[in-house]
Amino acid sequence: MKRKGTFILILIALFTVWIVVAPFLASYLIVEKPLEHADVIMVLSGSAVYKERTRKAAELYIQGVAPKIFITDDGRRSGWSQSEKTNLPFVELERRELIANGVPADSITALPYRVSGTEYEAKALADELVDRPLNSVLLVTSAYHTRRALRTFEKVIGASQAEIGISGVPPGDETPEADWWWLSTSGWQMVAGEYVKFAVYWVFY
Repeated sequence: MKRKGTFILILIALFTVWIVVAPFLASYLIVEKPLEHADVIMVLSGSAVYKERTRKAAELYIQGVAPKIFITDDGRRSGWSQSEKTNLPFVELERRELIANGVPADSITALPYRVSGTEYEAKALADELVDRPLNSVLLVTSAYHTRRALRTFEKVIGASQAEIGISGVPPGDETPEADWWWLSTSGWQMVAGEYVKFAVYWVFY
């Protein structure tokens, strides 16, 4: 009985520590580097959270932060659309969501390369800057992706090519709150999964 009581106390202590530490783990991943004005807003791909990212980008566009928006194609498709009889690419859904939120179609450019991760999105932008020099780019992505995204783009692009800023979508409907992310499967995918990706990028990139 004594051993069992000790074990329960240890579990309670560990759980208490976890409740205190977990919000800091999530908050560490979130950074902001706002730009008052930028030449272009770039929305990073994220099929599960494309709506929150495109809505944030549209909001910044309407505020006059930048006159153009770049989107990228990660090659993924949505579920079957009965009305369109196809599985629409998420890049097309992003474009439609931007238009639905007030961005003119001619202000949206889909970068030509298919991307498979943050590093490839940064390289796609780097290639675009060769043909279309820009002074500044404001990235838009989900909150827990901001630290890794900013580090990756700054490393790939370099300060000489363009100033890189970043604006994260605050936790909300599609992204769990920092205090309670560990209570949902999506939270573990976003926060714990981001630490795994961050470690990989830190080692290899």
